[in-house]
Amino acid sequence: MKRILWLLLPATLAIGLAAGAVGQWKFDLLSHLVRRGETPDHAESESHEHEDEHVVELSAEQIAELGIEVAVASPGPLRRTVSLPGQIAVNADRLAHIVTRVAGVATEVRKTLGDKVVQGEIMAVVESRELADAKAGYLAARQRLDLAQATFAREQSLWDKRISSEQEFLDARQAVAETRIELHAAEQKLHALGLDDEYVRTLPDLPDVLLTRYEIVAPFDATVIARHITIGEALKDDSEVFVIADLSTVWVQLDMHQRDLTYVREGQEAVITVGPGVPEAKGRISYIGPIAADDTRTIPARVVLPNVEGQYRPGLFVTAEILAETASVDVLVPQQAVQSLEGQPCVFVPSEHGFEARFVSVGRSSQGAIEITSGLTAGEAFVRQGVFELKAAIVTAGLGSHAGHGH
Repeated sequence: MKRILWLLLPATLAIGLAAGAVGQWKFDLLSHLVRRGETPDHAESESHEHEDEHVVELSAEQIAELGIEVAVASPGPLRRTVSLPGQIAVNADRLAHIVTRVAGVATEVRKTLGDKVVQGEIMAVVESRELADAKAGYLAARQRLDLAQATFAREQSLWDKRISSEQEFLDARQAVAETRIELHAAEQKLHALGLDDEYVRTLPDLPDVLLTRYEIVAPFDATVIARHITIGEALKDDSEVFVIADLSTVWVQLDMHQRDLTYVREGQEAVITVGPGVPEAKGRISYIGPIAADDTRTIPARVVLPNVEGQYRPGLFVTAEILAETASVDVLVPQQAVQSLEGQPCVFVPSEHGFEARFVSVGRSSQGAIEITSGLTAGEAFVRQGVFELKAAIVTAGLGSHAGHGH
């Protein structure tokens, strides 16, 4: 048997209605009229019963007041996405732990937390006896080589004139070879301490006061993110004094579960959501770890993001939405258009006598849309907005518990 609910909107109720209580008013009005069983006057003159079940009938004015909107069902793309939690981290490829390579005492500290540095800029100065010894050893090796070369030139001249013996000539040549090796070893020691070729070449011309001066310089353009040095501090030859990072790019470290491996691949685009006040960013999966973590059994994945303006700060938690696949479906409707009635999904469709609750079968869902596999075909009209009010009317009237759905 059909059950039809008539809802009237008395003009007196519309007068003085507060704007902030419109949503509650809609539900109260439906419940009130359903409980009282009110019907329009012309319903009393009807002697026949409709065949449709679960129907709510409204006037045009009531439809507008309740905000009910009707749309046409159509095919559409169903986008399956994978949501992964993650955290912004420093780009480890652009991170440097700067250590002193000589023991000494800090005499200057020019940079602190948050400061920008450029490649080659002096960050701190250390006075080092060890460095002075290394420089002195290099300079002494240079002088020995010059002397050995002069001696060899003289011995070669004498040997050519058959004035000196062959042994003296060979000894002089051997001395040149040995001192050249010593000089090379002394030069390599200076390079190991961080002195470049240009500095080593100019070392003989520098004043003696600079022999103990060791300059700590930035290896690339970056930002100081940690400092462990103060003026007057005695440092060892492996003391970490600064940590710098190039924050123009950052890593987004993501955690994938085993079920996500089917859908996530390197090269896929990811939309990164950080939080309020920070714009979304797009990047691509650049790395998927080959080994799962022992404690969480998750697989690491990585997205590299540009961070020129510095809004993506390492340590912030993020969510990454990755488009796994796109499928075309015959009927796609908003998820809010599908309600549960008698434990089954249904949509509301316009009918001859109002809006009818029609039971449907649903399929896949994603991004606020759901696939209808049966019960609604492309081209049919359905209620897109106001579905909850229609369902509330049926549930309140008890229609769903007394009538079969006929499907």
